[in-house]
Amino acid sequence: MKRTALIRHLERHGCVLLREGAKHSRYINLADTSRISTVPRHTEIADLLARKICRQLGVPDPK
Repeated sequence: MKRTALIRHLERHGCVLLREGAKHSRYINLADTSRISTVPRHTEIADLLARKICRQLGVPDPK
């Protein structure tokens, strides 16, 4: 899955960028329970990792 598609999916479900790190971006879900997860800054993110990030943030899995 493309990183931009994952970020668009997260933002659609109430997640916002918390801060940028050296190799990762931290996202927080303000709509749910303030859950935090990191998103690697690669162009392609494995589907398993994308599902794990969504579960950590309390967001439905991307299609």
